[in-house]
Amino acid sequence: MESVHILSLILIERVLLIVVVSSVMFTFIPFGSVLIQERPFFQKTFYALFFGAVGIAGTYAGGHVSESFANIRAMGVVTAGLVGGPVVGAGAGLIAGVHRFLIDMSGFSSIPCSIATICEGITAGVIFKFQHKIPDWRYAGMTALAGESIHMLLVLFLSKPYSEALALVKIISLPMIVSNTIGASLFSFVLLKLKEFKDKDYSDKAELLLETANETVVHLREGLNYQSADKTCRIIYEKFRIAGVSITDREMILAHVGEGDDHHKSGIPLQTDFTKNVLKSGEPEFGRSRDIVSCSHENCPITAAIVIPLRKQSQIIGSLKFYGSRKRPLENSFFEIARGLGQLFSTQLELEEIAVKEKLIAKAEVRRLNAQIQPHFLFNAMNTIASFCRTDPLKARGLILDLALYMRKNLDSEGGFIRLEEEMQQVRAYISIEKARFGDRILYEEDIEPGIDGMTIPQLIIQPLVENAVRHGLKSVEKGGVVKVKVSKDEKMLNFSVSDNGCGISETIINDLFSSSEISSEHIGLKNCHERLKNLYGEQSGVNVDCSQGSRIFFSLPYS
Repeated sequence: MESVHILSLILIERVLLIVVVSSVMFTFIPFGSVLIQERPFFQKTFYALFFGAVGIAGTYAGGHVSESFANIRAMGVVTAGLVGGPVVGAGAGLIAGVHRFLIDMSGFSSIPCSIATICEGITAGVIFKFQHKIPDWRYAGMTALAGESIHMLLVLFLSKPYSEALALVKIISLPMIVSNTIGASLFSFVLLKLKEFKDKDYSDKAELLLETANETVVHLREGLNYQSADKTCRIIYEKFRIAGVSITDREMILAHVGEGDDHHKSGIPLQTDFTKNVLKSGEPEFGRSRDIVSCSHENCPITAAIVIPLRKQSQIIGSLKFYGSRKRPLENSFFEIARGLGQLFSTQLELEEIAVKEKLIAKAEVRRLNAQIQPHFLFNAMNTIASFCRTDPLKARGLILDLALYMRKNLDSEGGFIRLEEEMQQVRAYISIEKARFGDRILYEEDIEPGIDGMTIPQLIIQPLVENAVRHGLKSVEKGGVVKVKVSKDEKMLNFSVSDNGCGISETIINDLFSSSEISSEHIGLKNCHERLKNLYGEQSGVNVDCSQGSRIFFSLPYS
């Protein structure tokens, strides 16, 4: 009985040793990846080999007992199955089980011991699969307890002679069942806690990365220049507390914050071949020695550097650099952080270029709309004014002022944003001239909710709709045609409506409006407004059309 107690103590001592050594090793390898169900095959193979090696170490843990081995093999293979799934568990069990058979093929217990080891790995893997989650240490303990109990039964029934098998089981059953149960529980507990720690570390770094990206995005909207680079570098330096951070273009330093700022200054050429090589190759690099990354300055404190290329589309336009020193060395984790920031910054710089192009397109669309509106309107307006010059000079003078206001607003338009009141001034000037032409055929009404005159809206977004209502909606109305503009707001949106009581809009025009088809030149203003709203506010925006009574064009914008 005393030998059983001693053997138990020896095995438990070896359990603790293997758990400690394995846990230390797992701090230097990507353990978290094995706990993801969709794993590449090579990762499964790697972990099967690792846990198989733990199982082999467990074979030798207790040494020879009655021409067999007292061991803690099950600790490794059970843990393999529970944290890695069926493939890892079966692989580890097969490695450790075959090894057990090969080192003592003639031994009377080699076959049952090998079979038991393989079955324990497979069983633990099946438990993982059906749980659809990583089982905790209690599952590991129960699996090892059941597995080792069956192991002892296999030794009794499959080993010959029976008397020797019985004698062996009396000595090793209690130590092996207890030590493997404790070992599997402890091993699983430590590895899962290690995973939780790494997950939290990754989560904290991801949160900090996103926080940094969120704060820098407003500056990078300006593009890559001295001001945006300096503000971005200062945010990164404060967040990550590294020795220094720098942003460059292809030729010179745009900003540098941190150690070495006495000679790494904005506006001077790049100082190191290390940075130039990264800009040439386009591949991120981590230089870990002063000889590789330091500049020629005698007292430069930089001892390590991470250089990440910044791209706009397929072209390299600059670099993001993290610096380390003796006071603040660079950890390996900063390489992934720098790469993540570099990718985010590159994306933001591309979006900035797209935004510039969209602004240019918006301006071009407004100019195109002006080109459609002005010639025929100007011709008609001048004829109307000429007709009043003799009969009603004061009226003619007022119309000239209205025309001047209208034309000035059009000439000043750049596709940007103006106050609602300014847009309505242009609408009124237009209506004033058209009423002079058509007289009682046109009545104009406004319903503008008080307090929203200062809200900003896209320039030239209401007047084309009013013109569309006058020119086409009321063309068949001989008297009493009404055009109404209504603007109101709710909690988040400004709501616009331009309606008339005329002939409505044909189904063909409406279909062309909401498709990619070209629309007739007569309704170019309506189509242009629809496309501009979608470009500015997304595909869900644009105008809506209701022709149940006359025609009503309506849309909503977020107000500011």
